[in-house]
Amino acid sequence: MAHYLVTGGAGFIGSYLVESLMLRGHRVVVLDDLSGGTRERAGEAELVVGSVCDVALVDELFERCRFDGVFHLAAFAAEGISHVVKRFNYETNVLGTVNLVNAALNCGAGFFLFVSSVAVYGAGRTPMRESDIPAPADSYGIAKLTCERELEVTQRMQGLKSLSVRLHNVYGEWQSMRDPYRNAVAIFLNQILRDEPITVYGDGGQVRAFTYVQDIVDRLVAAPGIPEVWGRALNLGARRTYTVAELADAVRVAMGVPEHPIVNLPVRDEVRVAFTDSSLARELMGDWEDTPLEVGLGRTAAWAREHGAQKLHSVLRHEVDERLLPEWARHVENRLASS
Repeated sequence: MAHYLVTGGAGFIGSYLVESLMLRGHRVVVLDDLSGGTRERAGEAELVVGSVCDVALVDELFERCRFDGVFHLAAFAAEGISHVVKRFNYETNVLGTVNLVNAALNCGAGFFLFVSSVAVYGAGRTPMRESDIPAPADSYGIAKLTCERELEVTQRMQGLKSLSVRLHNVYGEWQSMRDPYRNAVAIFLNQILRDEPITVYGDGGQVRAFTYVQDIVDRLVAAPGIPEVWGRALNLGARRTYTVAELADAVRVAMGVPEHPIVNLPVRDEVRVAFTDSSLARELMGDWEDTPLEVGLGRTAAWAREHGAQKLHSVLRHEVDERLLPEWARHVENRLASS
């Protein structure tokens, strides 16, 4: 069995991955700063509390453990606000990844999986395909694409086998409902639990595909053993699309409150239509059955009701003058202040 590092393994997707790896008999160490995760979610894995930005910690950890492979999920992932936290975005997402790549090379790790995002595509044609030329529309997408390119070069020049997976709108049980900046499903669930109106930007006509977390975890676990995917960037996500307005209605139904109020906020500067073609990943890594949205939301809503309303929390500190914040971001700030 292999010895793996999972960064962000106490968070949402990472904790599912850790559980799946350990059920298969692998040894797992989790590196997580707990800004979005919890000790509980690391399960039986060894938990090291710290940041991928801490070079000394990363190097010491790799020297001690001599990992066979790395699953890198730790990231700043609030795409919409990334342009006002540029330094934090690039330090965490780019330099943090570089720290791990260097350490993986130095310890002789055999594989590096990087969790990227469909944000690398920008506002291109849809469905987005790996053959499309990436054109990120925000700082977050730029950072993710930079890491993908670095891993491609590192594999070619230094032999570190790697895979980048471009995820989009993953949801499910244990997703943090505290973060007001990201993950529409979790935000909507917490707004209902807090007896607040669901907030939708603009008319809610933004088109997305929502991916139930358990559908993709097995693909991640299998990646180190599939040579055909090494050196690639692959889309992983659900096939069917919905508008954000349709999602809000589906969340209301799942929570048993179909008449819960919805408030339309000012339009946010974001890609209007974003979903991918995941046929290449399904061909190379094995096809899977997408969990229907109503089924996944039903499970997630049951978990949310059990855990109750959550106090809002964000580690973000804006790096620009407040006057430069878009109107929607000021609304979120007001929610945080009053939470």
